[in-house]
Amino acid sequence: MAEHGYNSGRLNLPFVGIATFNKKDYLADWDALDADVAIIGAPYDFGAQFRAGARFGPRAVREASTLFSFGHAGAYDHEDDVTYLGPDVHIVDMGDADIIHTDTIQSHANIEYAVRKALAANALPVTIGGDHSINIPCINAFDGEDDIHILQIDAHLDFVDERHGVRFGHGNPMRRAAEKPYVSGLSQFGIRNVSSTAKEGYDAARGMGSDILSVRQIRKMGVEAAAARIPAGARVYVTIDIDGFDPSIAPGTGTPSHGGFLYYEVLELLQCVAQNHEIAGIDLVEVAPDYDHTGGTAILAAQILLNFLGFIFHARKSFDAE
Repeated sequence: MAEHGYNSGRLNLPFVGIATFNKKDYLADWDALDADVAIIGAPYDFGAQFRAGARFGPRAVREASTLFSFGHAGAYDHEDDVTYLGPDVHIVDMGDADIIHTDTIQSHANIEYAVRKALAANALPVTIGGDHSINIPCINAFDGEDDIHILQIDAHLDFVDERHGVRFGHGNPMRRAAEKPYVSGLSQFGIRNVSSTAKEGYDAARGMGSDILSVRQIRKMGVEAAAARIPAGARVYVTIDIDGFDPSIAPGTGTPSHGGFLYYEVLELLQCVAQNHEIAGIDLVEVAPDYDHTGGTAILAAQILLNFLGFIFHARKSFDAE
């Protein structure tokens, strides 16, 4: 049995020390990156059309993630009878991409550069936003990689082509992704209610290969059936907008939409996807902590990311054993 940090050294409680993601090592020299997972902050929210504040999402999620960093040699899940994220999974925190105020193009370029550095080091890039426009540079960074299929968990379709000259805001990322020759398709799950995308956007999305399901449709068919609609053998990039969850459990976001997913629905969906697909990258966006003084939204974001990473690397062991 692996030894954990309680047996030697400092106790290092969650509220002690520097708040890197899950209290993992901070890596300032990106040329020295050698890890399984690279955490990247993208504190950009100039693409928001309503309430700003997601620029503080990376800090909030990092701080919340310390709740799950008690020093155990992995995290034991009694339901699965599995210890996830043991010492064999090396996670580092690259810090944040540099953001230039009012400059979308350069800010996005800096985010793209960080993701490219992670990919070049064969690390799984996990980017924490920031508003959903940060997905655009994340996907741009995959232009030299094998094809990817995008799983989007979100309340909104984000498929606006252009509005008043804006092409790189948080209503545009899935349209920009669908235009990429290396994006083989999109599974857009959780889309509901009055949307920022007009009907022609939905028509365009379906015409460009999107599979669009609402929360109610997924509940009716079941999570496993929904996950099974993702093409077999696809490498999957997962983008999670925190407003895909119901605001009763995730109020800390700029554009909340009632009728969203609950925790276990998303958790089980991600577990199914991790068990059946190679995960190529992840981003989690739109946590705006000032709208949730309980801190619960950031804790939810940190918990879903850590669980998902556990599922991914446990599945990789199974793949390697076959």
